[in-house]
Amino acid sequence: MLNSLFAHIRASISAPPRLGRALLIALAMLVAAFFLAAPLVQAQEPTPTDDEVNRIARQLYCPVCENTPLDVCPTEACRQWRELIRQQLSEGWSEDRIRQYFVEQYGARVLSEPPRTGLNWLIYILPPLIILAGAFILFRSFRSWTAAEKAEASEDTRKKPAAAGTKMPADDYVARLEDELKKRS
Repeated sequence: MLNSLFAHIRASISAPPRLGRALLIALAMLVAAFFLAAPLVQAQEPTPTDDEVNRIARQLYCPVCENTPLDVCPTEACRQWRELIRQQLSEGWSEDRIRQYFVEQYGARVLSEPPRTGLNWLIYILPPLIILAGAFILFRSFRSWTAAEKAEASEDTRKKPAAAGTKMPADDYVARLEDELKKRS
């Protein structure tokens, strides 16, 4: 009985050469497919975090709501745009490319900082110039006011010559007060 069992196993092991080759080719293809698919699975990057998405969304304004940054806008449209940013980041888009995409779709009004082209450069130049001009005007005004006071003071001292050994009061009120005090004493 044992001999018949071994004979049966030998017969099943020594299958026809075509079937063995076909099985070997199928097994080789299965192994090749497994190893070719493995790098694709490993190449997937993790989903971008909320901080990464909000770093870009903070630089953009909601095209629907006025003056609301995209990272804090509560509307459904903004939530979808944040998800679009997340998807673009996971596809490997750069921050500049994502901002450019939003500018192409909705115009330059979605940028938190206007581009420095055309007349927009005046936004960056005029405020410092206005501050410097104001400081210059204040400086000149203070200088002319103090010069006028000094001129009045020197004119008063020329009109009333001081007696030898007495101090000249700087104010008429003080001078009258001192005269009254001298009369009473």
